[in-house]
Amino acid sequence: MALQKILDEAVSAEDAPFLVGMTGNAQGITRSGASGDAAPDRPAATDTVFRIFSMTKAVGSTAAMILIDRGELDFDTPVEEVLPEFADIRVLDGWDGDTPVLRAPKSKATARHLATHTSGLEYEFWNAGPGKYMEKTGTVSILSGLKASMFYPMMSDPGTRWGYGPSIDWLGLMVEKISGKRIDAFLKENLFEPLGMSDTDVEVRDHMAPRLAGVKARGEDGQFGDFELAPPSDPEVYGMGHALYSTPEDYMKFLRMFLNRGALNGHRVLSEQGVARMLENHMGPLTFEKMVTVAPPVTADFDPFPGTTKTHSFGFMRNEADIPGMRRAGSQSWAGVLNSHYWFDPASDLAAVIMTQSLPFVEPRWMKTYEAFERSAYATS
Repeated sequence: MALQKILDEAVSAEDAPFLVGMTGNAQGITRSGASGDAAPDRPAATDTVFRIFSMTKAVGSTAAMILIDRGELDFDTPVEEVLPEFADIRVLDGWDGDTPVLRAPKSKATARHLATHTSGLEYEFWNAGPGKYMEKTGTVSILSGLKASMFYPMMSDPGTRWGYGPSIDWLGLMVEKISGKRIDAFLKENLFEPLGMSDTDVEVRDHMAPRLAGVKARGEDGQFGDFELAPPSDPEVYGMGHALYSTPEDYMKFLRMFLNRGALNGHRVLSEQGVARMLENHMGPLTFEKMVTVAPPVTADFDPFPGTTKTHSFGFMRNEADIPGMRRAGSQSWAGVLNSHYWFDPASDLAAVIMTQSLPFVEPRWMKTYEAFERSAYATS
């Protein structure tokens, strides 16, 4: 089915409020389309500005990989060696009434643990432990932008299991400390300017504001309604788990850089060896674990390609098996909570984004559209 027809049918069926889809390869963009209005009287387009939330994580991890490539950081550098305050974080070991029982972790979290979500830190949307801890202790959410909000307790010892959480926020702080630059300045100098990503930033700049999409959430009546959700502006910490705004056009430049083994349009940001090392499985014997929601209005369960093994590279979820008619083994992917999704497949020389701004994350009708889009991308590539 043609890309445009898939987008139009999904918007018509209200499976998404609007959609932008793009595919590309190492040489350039191969297909693009858009359907619906991103904001009142503002048709969705490939330069629409999105709150990309957890699509930020790959960018933050790439910043750390740039330092590893330069020999300024190691995969196995303990976090507390760079950020001593990280040593204050304890493992939540249970409850004594309403009092959390905390203990020291049995192992030290490393940069690799942060990048692969095996540090023990988990979000309150997929694990009830952090939410209860926040409620009983008055700890604020990571979306507050406050440094104090980053001290979630660990739900497990570092290196023992997959658990999705605010790890990349700490990885971004490691980049800041080692480079001596705030993360937005580091990204602009080392990634965004070399790749020509002029519409990607931690704030909605004046030239981006007229193209900013609105956010919709599906209500109990099944209809989309307006919803306010955005990263905090001018925070204490620009969290590399969620802070960026971008466009489909810009994010495709980032993905195509990996297909080109670290360079784009003559500008190199990672060595070829650095890209190869980054995209390897960095979890050892551990694997991605199904994410079970504890906040259904925000997110459904997430278990992509169930029954197949998924691991994590130093920046992305990694498929370890071919998916018939879709991505191949070694493909890398992730998404933002407002249903902005991407993958790139080095073996097939294919990268793609399919993006909107809606909740709940990965609801079944959204995932149906995503699968149709992906199958179409491979059928015509």
